[in-house]
Amino acid sequence: MGTSLDIRLKRANKIYHEGEIVSGVVVITSKDTVHHQGISLTMEGSVNLQLSAKSVGVFEAFYNSVKPIQLISCNVEISKQGKLPSGKTEIPFEFPLQMKGNKVLYETYHGVFVNIQYTLKCDIRRSLLAKDLTKSCEFIVHSLPQKGKLSPSPVDFTIAPETLQNIKERATLPKFRIKGRLNSTNCVITQPLTGVLVVESSEVPVKSIELQLVRVETCGCAEGYARDATEIQNIQIAEGDVCREFPIPIYMVFPRLFTCPTLETTNFKIEFEVNIVIILQDDHLITENFPLKLCRN
Repeated sequence: MGTSLDIRLKRANKIYHEGEIVSGVVVITSKDTVHHQGISLTMEGSVNLQLSAKSVGVFEAFYNSVKPIQLISCNVEISKQGKLPSGKTEIPFEFPLQMKGNKVLYETYHGVFVNIQYTLKCDIRRSLLAKDLTKSCEFIVHSLPQKGKLSPSPVDFTIAPETLQNIKERATLPKFRIKGRLNSTNCVITQPLTGVLVVESSEVPVKSIELQLVRVETCGCAEGYARDATEIQNIQIAEGDVCREFPIPIYMVFPRLFTCPTLETTNFKIEFEVNIVIILQDDHLITENFPLKLCRN
């Protein structure tokens, strides 16, 4: 065994809010004495924007605006040049999670074209013959809950051939009627999206009913915007030719890290939508889209 390096945070869930102290220990384990040229710890937070393949050719000007946006960056020298004894050495650290100026601490989010990430990185610099050691550790930032109670915004819906848009061959569609309700499209991110769906009638058998959660990421600048929608998760809520007039519950938990409160800034936007997807036996695919507003309450 050589020398190992680890960063251990005091909080097991690694979740922090603005104004709190990120604390833990750097653990160095070695069977021999470790000679080093200095040990430093860096805390960084940044937004990384990426363009989808379809946008790259269109917006040459984007290359300048798609540089990472730095939210937080601080570095501390834990130990100057010296040596550590053999065995296990623990060095405690603390970083205040404080923004400089009028910057906003956005919530951790792992997307496709937008990534908001916070990391701690420890570097042990060593002499020419020994390899430098580096260890990174992600911690999670949650925005502070909004004050006041969120007012629910229920949505009643009916899906039938005459309610559909973007349909060229409406006449060839089989007759069907589906009714339902989403209890709220204003969603608290820690609570499930709920509702009910009823197949009132359908000329052809139903094959499947699914809930699809979609992220809509927009990267942009004055020259234009690239907007991309991608699936986060797909949950089947009914399979086969369901009983008519039978209430089918709608229930979807928002996944951690892949969702965050709806966010709109000058350079990027993160929005969410849910699709109710009905697949009929003849492979007709019917989709009804509902924009959602996510917040932390």
